[in-house]
Amino acid sequence: MAASRIAARELLHNIKLIPYYQKSSCLFIRWISTSKFQCSSQPLEKSALQQLVGVVGLEIHAQISSNTKLFSGSSVQFLAPPNSLVSFFDASLPGTLPVLNKRCVEAAVMTGLALNCTINKKSVFDRKHYFYADLPAGYQITQQCRPVAVDGVLTYSFLGGRKRNQVMRKNVYIKQIQLEQDSGKSLHDDVNSQTLIDLNRAGVGLMELVMEPNMSCGEEAAAAVRELQLILQALGTCQGNMSEGQLRVDANVSVHRPGEPLGTRTEVKNINSLRYLARAIDFEIQRQTEVVQRGGAVLNETRAYDSKSGETVAMRDKEGLQDYRFMPEPNLPPLLVFEDEASLPAGVEAGQAVLLCTLRAGLPELPSVRRDRLVQTYGLLPEHSFTLVNEDGLMEYFEAVMKGTSRDPRKVIGWVTNELLGLLKQQDLSVSHSPVPPAALAELLELQEAGRISSSAAKQVFQEMWRSPGKAAPQIIQERDLGLVSDDADLHRICQKVVDSHPDEVRAVRSGNQKVLNKLMGLVQKETKGRADPVLVRKILQEKTS
Repeated sequence: MAASRIAARELLHNIKLIPYYQKSSCLFIRWISTSKFQCSSQPLEKSALQQLVGVVGLEIHAQISSNTKLFSGSSVQFLAPPNSLVSFFDASLPGTLPVLNKRCVEAAVMTGLALNCTINKKSVFDRKHYFYADLPAGYQITQQCRPVAVDGVLTYSFLGGRKRNQVMRKNVYIKQIQLEQDSGKSLHDDVNSQTLIDLNRAGVGLMELVMEPNMSCGEEAAAAVRELQLILQALGTCQGNMSEGQLRVDANVSVHRPGEPLGTRTEVKNINSLRYLARAIDFEIQRQTEVVQRGGAVLNETRAYDSKSGETVAMRDKEGLQDYRFMPEPNLPPLLVFEDEASLPAGVEAGQAVLLCTLRAGLPELPSVRRDRLVQTYGLLPEHSFTLVNEDGLMEYFEAVMKGTSRDPRKVIGWVTNELLGLLKQQDLSVSHSPVPPAALAELLELQEAGRISSSAAKQVFQEMWRSPGKAAPQIIQERDLGLVSDDADLHRICQKVVDSHPDEVRAVRSGNQKVLNKLMGLVQKETKGRADPVLVRKILQEKTS
């Protein structure tokens, strides 16, 4: 409580908040599997229930990676002291004018190019009027009438099929990408019953992306957002950290029957993780379906997702249609984008203009191209390429390992996606914080390839390398005596001991049950602490049990 009071005193304003209405967005259709839903009232006929469809709309606000804000020279920094990054323009002092940040324009254009959008050579800025405590000007500068990019497509992938190991690819169409300002941040002081305002975020550049109705469920929506997140990170136009508010998703959800008017929608605001996005959408479709089945009416309201209960909860109603009184921004000329230097007007230098040819030539390898390249270059399965690309830094780790080893890539992928990724997930670590660097894993794999250690011993070495960062594989092998036992005399002696002490298993093998031989091999490996050459052990045991 004390910390809350101190933080509150550091803020500029003490203003009572009023509800804020978010404009409606596009619609996504989802066929409902009503057999999953439990109805508390009398159920409809199965054929009627199966006609219900869910309609989901997404609006995504991506914070542009830029050192300064969209229209001012104030720095952009997460967790800076309250109101320490506020210019006169951000605070809307009289007489201040916006100066457009070229970096933000280039980021929006690059994003549009990566999503196969049509880039408008001439776009305009508008004022969207509404009152909110952390919007001191009383309006937001956005692009309502003619945005910077329109009509794009995002191809995304997700794992489907019965075993969820098939890579499914689908398209979602991008209606538009527009540049706009972010608002400030409200801090609610419950002790003193007041709300104070931090304007550090006010004026930060955003890209708002609106998608067309091509999705079918919460899982697909989350997969599409994840693909967009990967693209933005590859471009460097947005860091995409949802926990820091750099990527924020609003979902509009309704249900209806095909051929009938769309149902009343609800808006689920500010969903801050991909997992919660999928759960919030699916829960809201289920909730509204049950309301309709009971003969009730869905309310037009804003809701929030409660991650603890897994449910959406009502925040405020949206029955009134707000008039934003859009008007052209008088202090900003039209935003012009040129194809190349030859198309520049006289007197305009190339360094002052945004050139499509330059930005197009600088586009990096995108996630879908990375997946295809991994499959073609290394002979990986599509699902493996999916895992490598979707985990931050995992593809780079895998390729770094491949540079240091001659092992079959299909063997290496098992180590990276099973051993490494399993421990990372278990300890909630990112790939960049792995205690075992790529070069160390490559060295271990080379030792196994050279016949110095067995596969089971290699896993023991890897575990020790994880627990003791800095220890090299050869050192661990020597300290723990994990070197491969390949001496014929030693292996014959150990195999004979196992055969003599397990007569029942030997009789089973001699009767034709070759599966029991694997048990005997496991016993030999236990005797040798996993250091025996499995090929040689199998050969010796087959001789002794024949």
